[in-house]
Order: sequence, then C-alpha cells, then structure tokens
Amino acid sequence: MNKNLKKLILAAIFAGISVVGSMVSIPVFGSKCAPVQHIINVMCAIFLGPWYGVGCAFVASLIRNMVGLGTLLAFPGSMCGALLSGLLYKFIKKRWAAYGGEVFGTAIIGGLLAYPFASLIMGNAEATLFTYVIPFLISTAGGTIIAIIIIEILNGAGVLKRLQDMLN
Repeated sequence: MNKNLKKLILAAIFAGISVVGSMVSIPVFGSKCAPVQHIINVMCAIFLGPWYGVGCAFVASLIRNMVGLGTLLAFPGSMCGALLSGLLYKFIKKRWAAYGGEVFGTAIIGGLLAYPFASLIMGNAEATLFTYVIPFLISTAGGTIIAIIIIEILNGAGVLKRLQDMLN
C-alpha cells in the first residue's frame, strides 16, 4: 500500500478518535481537561509529521464544531499544538521535542491565538490576551502526560520503531 495512503488512513482514524474522545473530560482546578486531542497531536507528530497532524487537528475541530462538541477555540489550540509538536519532532528527531512542542504550541501559542477568536468572532467581551493560556495548559499537560506513557510503552515494547518504519 502507498505510504501516503497509509498516513491518510491513520490521520482519518486519529481524527475520528479525537472527535469521539472530545466527549471525555476531567475537571481540574476549574478547567475542563480534554486530553484526547493532545494525545492525538503527539501521536500524529511522531507517526505522521506536522502537516498530517495539522490536517487531523483541523478536521477533528471542524467535525466537533459541526456536531456541537466543541467551540471555535478548538482550532487555534489543537492546530498550533499539532504543528509545533510535528515540526520539532521532524527536525530534532527526539520524542521530548514532540511532547514539549505540543504543550508550548497549545498552551502558549494556541492560548494567545484563542483571544482574537473569543473576542472578535465569538463576541466574548470578558476575554483577555492570557485568558485561555492556563486552561489550555492544564488540558495539554494532561493529554501530553498520557501520550508520553503510551509512546514510551510502545517504545519499550519495540513497537514504536516498527510502526514508524511501516509508515515511512
């Protein structure tokens, strides 16, 4: 099977998991931690690369918004995390780069970019530049920790390398 077709199929599966997983959330310090999108962002970075990761995050955010499972804030948070995670992993080739990219991309970049979405598009007059940084940080930290556990278990079992080789 063509490697691009394999990657496209896996991205579609990841997007579906992300949409269904968006129904799972954990309250943490007044924030709603929805870890699945962050897990998927890290998995995309390590298995598929930055562009498939961004595409997967976009499709998942679009579907979530279309079926009423998310808000427009899903776009900057998920897409920035996926992009930075994927780019850092692509160029540094270390798993910690994917993990750090997801957290920084979602919490800081996505959190800051959420402000114009909230204030200009969604009409939230109470939003400030840093309103979404902490809630995004809590959510991405939880998801990234779970992703680390999954990826490191796969690595320890020797499965990570085989899956990566199969896709590349």
